[in-house]
Amino acid sequence: MDVLYTRCAGLDIHRDSIVACVRLAEAGGVTRLVETFATTTTDLERLSEWLRGHGVTAVAMEATGVYWKPVWAVLAGDFELVLANAHHVKAVPGRKTDVNDATWLADLLAYGLIRPSFVPSLSEQALRDLTRARKQLTREKASHVQRIDKTLQAANIKLGSVFSNIMGSNIMGQSGRALLEALAAGESNPERLAGLVRTKIRASHAQVVEAVRGRLAAHQRLLLRLYLAQVDALDAAIAAIDHELGERLEPVQETVRRLTTMPGLSPLSAAVVISEIGLDMSRFPSAAHLISWAGLCPKNDESAGKRRSTRLRPGAPWLKTVLVQSAWCAVRVKASYLHALFQRLKARRGPRKAIVAVAAAMLTAVYYMLKRGAAYHDLGPDHFQRTERSRLAARLTRKLGELGFDVTLTQRAAT
Repeated sequence: MDVLYTRCAGLDIHRDSIVACVRLAEAGGVTRLVETFATTTTDLERLSEWLRGHGVTAVAMEATGVYWKPVWAVLAGDFELVLANAHHVKAVPGRKTDVNDATWLADLLAYGLIRPSFVPSLSEQALRDLTRARKQLTREKASHVQRIDKTLQAANIKLGSVFSNIMGSNIMGQSGRALLEALAAGESNPERLAGLVRTKIRASHAQVVEAVRGRLAAHQRLLLRLYLAQVDALDAAIAAIDHELGERLEPVQETVRRLTTMPGLSPLSAAVVISEIGLDMSRFPSAAHLISWAGLCPKNDESAGKRRSTRLRPGAPWLKTVLVQSAWCAVRVKASYLHALFQRLKARRGPRKAIVAVAAAMLTAVYYMLKRGAAYHDLGPDHFQRTERSRLAARLTRKLGELGFDVTLTQRAAT
């Protein structure tokens, strides 16, 4: 096997220490040098000088949580860096030590046996951090809204019964918020509470009066005030992130606008997609590689010629989640290719697999839109009828034959 890197290194990275192994392939054989460094900035700079002193050109490290990121930032300008998936470079069981792990990484790198993971640029990493933090804050807000509903239910206040969606805009909208603040302030008169509802709801005034007739204890009012304050703080944090995202996305605003022409993709969803895959599609040889990286295709699990599993690959969970959510929105647009694709696959494979296929189709379109700078072009709801016209005709003829009809197909002259 050919040696691709004669002077390379492997790093076994932990929270407080790094074990580095330099592999030098010379005429007399292979020499390995091992040293341990701390993870402070000073020691990371010393690690960089130590590697340069031995003439190292390439460095491999495992993607261990977030511990690799500061190491990558310090070494990025001086070496060819390779980030390895830990599952791809597992050493022989029973021989796992920090030194062996670093040595194993260096040996694999020397022969080019490590598949490098995708590492976005610093600007793309910043967008990733912001969009992922926003998602986490949104989930926390939803949790606090659920706690508010749980507190009200414990006091026998049935706001969830008169508002159509306890998690939607109603209970946290203008009227719902006014009701909650009045309850937290100590108001207990059902008529006055029902009078705070200013928007149209399905429930009648009498039903609202009965729904707010409960017994809210002092400690429950305290919890209600605390939960409302938490929701306000999270709303402010989300607004600050949105402002920062808007400024960072300003140079690529035209690309975001172009992506939002696809059904189901909102400006926020487009920002998440850009932050996860970047704008440079040359890093993915084809759309199929991008779909595989995102985890929107079945994993390879075959033995003795039999397919044991068709479950999805782990892939990129943040990207996969937003694409599936966007796909559910996209299939609601009736006269569209994505709706036709979903309905076609749903009958045979079920809705869950069908929606993943729609998400994969959306990501394929995103790939070519970013690669070619092209606008979204919908193939139309009759795409499959047009492309599979002869197959459809044969199937319908067979069905009519099963019903007892003799059918002769004649091509109609073009008009």
